[in-house]
Parts: sequence; structure tokens; C-alpha cells
Amino acid sequence: MSAIPANLRYTESHEWVLDNGDGTVTIGITDHAQEALGDVVFVELPEVGAALAKGDEFGVVESVKAASDLYAPIAGEVVAVNEALEDAPETLNESPYEDGWIMKLRLEDAAALEGLLDTDAYQAVADADD
Repeated sequence: MSAIPANLRYTESHEWVLDNGDGTVTIGITDHAQEALGDVVFVELPEVGAALAKGDEFGVVESVKAASDLYAPIAGEVVAVNEALEDAPETLNESPYEDGWIMKLRLEDAAALEGLLDTDAYQAVADADD
């Protein structure tokens, strides 16, 4: 498994969250998640403007092996989606932490970021999955 970026927060369901520093966050799936899924063939994106509560299902990633629901790691309003994934879902495999981002949310409560996993805690979750 590749290194887990230290500048991100994580969930036990293998989503990552980047604090953009402007009241928004960028969300994607981890390298561990894309490895477990295998070759991604389809990504269902949320609607811009959708209000999500923490834990809400916001999309689906389908691979040659399985389909996996995506869950909002934090509450907020969807302000952008990565439309490039519609034509190139394999970007999730190739660049899960950069080009493979899935959506951006305007945070409902920035303090909620503190409730997410840091790198070490996520590493323990990923190791337990292996």
C-alpha cells in the first residue's frame, strides 16, 4: 500500500477529506479503497447543491469486482463534483488523492473535522482490513 497522506483526515469507510482552508473540503476514496475495489468502471456522483448529513450515502463506485456505496464523512452542501470521473472513472485507481477527488462540500461545522481519523488511526483501520 502506498503512503497515507498526512495532510488529510479519514473515515473508517475509506473516504478521505482535505480541508481547503476556505470553509470547504474535498472528498475522495483512499488508495486502500481503490486497491480493494480493483479496476473502477463507473462512479455515481452526487448533485451539486445537495445537502448531506454525516453518514448519508452520496454516490456509488463500481468496479469489475464490486459496487461500493460512498458515505458523507461530514455534513455540508455539495458545491462541486469531479465530472471528469464520468468519462474516466479509472482516475480513482490512478490518482485517488489528487485527480480522483469526488466532490467538494461547504462545511456545516468546521469543528466536525476533528472527529475524523488522522493518518495513524486510519493506518490502523487499513491494516485491520488486510
